Amino acid sequence: MSRRRPPARAALTATATAGAAAVAARATYAALRRRPPGGAAIWARTNHRGEAVTLLEGPAVALGTALASAFAAGLSPRERSALVAAGAGAAAFGGYDDLAGSGDRRGFRGHLGALARGEVTTGAVKIGGIGAAGVVAATLAGGSPADVVINAGLTAGGANLLNLFDLRPGRAIKVALAGAALLAGTGPAAAGAVAAPAGAALALLPEDLGERAMLGDAGANALGAVLGAAAAAGLSRPVRLAVLTGIMGLTAASEVISFTAVIQRTPALRWLDMLGRRPPAVGPAGGGQPTEGAGQPAEGAARAQATPAAGAATADGAAAADGAAAADGAAAAGPAVNGRRRTPATRRVQGAGPTPGAVSP
Repeated sequence: MSRRRPPARAALTATATAGAAAVAARATYAALRRRPPGGAAIWARTNHRGEAVTLLEGPAVALGTALASAFAAGLSPRERSALVAAGAGAAAFGGYDDLAGSGDRRGFRGHLGALARGEVTTGAVKIGGIGAAGVVAATLAGGSPADVVINAGLTAGGANLLNLFDLRPGRAIKVALAGAALLAGTGPAAAGAVAAPAGAALALLPEDLGERAMLGDAGANALGAVLGAAAAAGLSRPVRLAVLTGIMGLTAASEVISFTAVIQRTPALRWLDMLGRRPPAVGPAGGGQPTEGAGQPAEGAARAQATPAAGAATADGAAAADGAAAADGAAAAGPAVNGRRRTPATRRVQGAGPTPGAVSP
C-alpha cells in the first residue's frame, strides 16, 4: 500500500472501500435471509425476550469484508491477500464452532484443558484454525520472520479478543468500529486496511442493535482478524508489539475478570454499551422496574431462573454472559464464564441445529 498518497485521496479511497463493503454485506445478508444455507432453523437462536435471532449476520459481515478487501484500491496485492486470508479463515472456523459447538468448554483454559485430556472440542479446532489463518495472512503480507510472528499474533489475537465482546447487542461492532477509528488515525496505510471491516460492520449494526441478528463467532472472529491484519499492515514494529501485548493482556484477564461487570459499573462505558439498544426488559418480579444491571449475583456464581417467554435463562443473542453479570435486559442468568456470548443456556428454536459453540477460546 502506498504510504505517499495525498491524505484527501487516501480518505476518498477508504470511503469507497467502506461503502462497497457495506453494500456487499447488506446484499449478502438479504440473500442469506431469503435462502439460508441448510435452512433457517440451524441459524436460529432465541434471546432473553423469547424472540428469534439469526446467526446469518456473521457470514454476511465476513463476506462483505472479504469482497471489499479483495478489490480495495490503494492496497498492494499482498496486503489484499493477507486481509482476505485473515477474514475468511477466521470466519470459516468461527462458523464451524457456531454450528457444531456444544459450548460445554469455554475459554482457552477450558478448551486446552480438554485437549490435554484427549478431548478435541470445536473450540480447540477453532483455536488451531484461526492460529493457522493468522500465520497464512502474516506470511502473505511478508516481512522478516519476526514480523511474521508478530503479525500472526495480531491477526489471531484480534479475532479472539473481539469475540469476547460479542456478549450484548451491538457491543462487538462498537468495539470494532472504535478499533478501526483508532487504527485509521495512525495514517492512510491503516485507514485503507480497516475500511472494509468498518463498512461491513456498520451496515449490519442496526440488525444487531435491534436484536434481529447477531455476529456469532463467524462474524466476530472475522472482524477481529481483519482488524489485526490491518494493524499489521499499518503500524510500526514497536507499536505492533505494544498492541499485541495489550491484546494478550486483555485475553488473559478475560479468564478471571468479567468485561460485562466492568462495563456495568463504569457509567461512561455502560452508556456507550446501551447506546442505540432496545430498552431493558422488565423483570417478571421486578415490580415493573428494569432489571438490567441491578441486583446481579456475584461474579462467577451459578444461577438459573426462567424467563417469561423462553422458559430458561437466555440473554441477548446466543451464548452465556462473559464470566459474570446477569444478562442485559433480562431477569435471569446462568453459569457465567467470560467468552460465552449472550446466553447462559441458549435455547434452540424448534427444529434448530446444535447450539452455537458460543466460545471465545
